[in-house]
Amino acid sequence: MNDDGKKKRGDSTITRRSFIKGAGAVAAVTGLARIGDANAADTPTDEGVAERLGPNAQTIELKINGEAKRLSIEPRVTLLRALRENLGLTGTKLVCDRGACGACTVHLDGKPVTSCMILAVDARGHEITTIEGLGNPSEMHPVQSAFVEHDALQCGFCTPGMVMSVAAVLAENPRATREDIRNATAGNICRCGTYTHVFEAALKVAAPAKV
Repeated sequence: MNDDGKKKRGDSTITRRSFIKGAGAVAAVTGLARIGDANAADTPTDEGVAERLGPNAQTIELKINGEAKRLSIEPRVTLLRALRENLGLTGTKLVCDRGACGACTVHLDGKPVTSCMILAVDARGHEITTIEGLGNPSEMHPVQSAFVEHDALQCGFCTPGMVMSVAAVLAENPRATREDIRNATAGNICRCGTYTHVFEAALKVAAPAKV
């Protein structure tokens, strides 16, 4: 290192400024490469090989309430938004959009899941059931009927998700206890505070415990 802050290496001269500029250029190129790689989403296939999707809209098929539905969406779209905005199934509610309230609960292969936390492309090949597929006003599911009978709703925003959670636990365990129902709906927030009525409705549907 000489008095000018320069280090001589053979015939070349490296200054602090040229070193910093060179390092910055390398970082910028690396960053651009990463951005290019991030333009497409990788989704594992059945064969274990990554499937490249995006960034543009993709045509996919989802099996919803027993019917195959084709829709064109970007890979970043959640199952919740695909249901509501692309297919018009607005019974599944958008509330927190971060998996914390349970209002968007649907069944994926019979199991309750928060649809705002699942990408629509990841739901391909699975059986999806929404509140519309559980029952309708003319032919309600027993849990829906019990909710009406026991006045287990007020504003109604939590109700579809709550019904889906209760229906799932009763399908798995027809003799579910109050504690089982409490655990099953622990992720469903009711800001109106109708939990007691929800539990009573669920127990109305549950089969009597064996003596």
